[in-house]
Amino acid sequence: MYEVLNGFCFLFHTVFVLFILFGWVARKTRPWHLGACLLTAFSWGILGIRYGFGYCPFTDWHWHIREHLGYADMPRSYLKFLFDKITGLDANADLVDNTAVAAFAAATLLSLALNRHDWRRAKAGGGPGPRDTREQP
Repeated sequence: MYEVLNGFCFLFHTVFVLFILFGWVARKTRPWHLGACLLTAFSWGILGIRYGFGYCPFTDWHWHIREHLGYADMPRSYLKFLFDKITGLDANADLVDNTAVAAFAAATLLSLALNRHDWRRAKAGGGPGPRDTREQP
């Protein structure tokens, strides 16, 4: 059972990270992306006050599952774990963390800007697609 949970956690968490990085691209997923960014910011910042900046309850649960499977010495960060697992390297934890914060900040700012743009366009009656401003013959 723990093997199945470990696989699920690995897949879900990896897809969530990719969604945080690229969910702003598709207009249909932008509101969900913004929600995911706000949830992540809450976890990293607000829960981080108690558990340490960057805290992720999902990582915490995943590490408990891996402990039951006999894995020890898990890194503090899921992203370091993922990077190391994919590349076979032993990445510098601070470099991975700093890169994660920068990428998260960029994705969140893009999400905020694009969602704002989409909301304003919808409010103005412009619809979801780009407007053609050329005069028709």
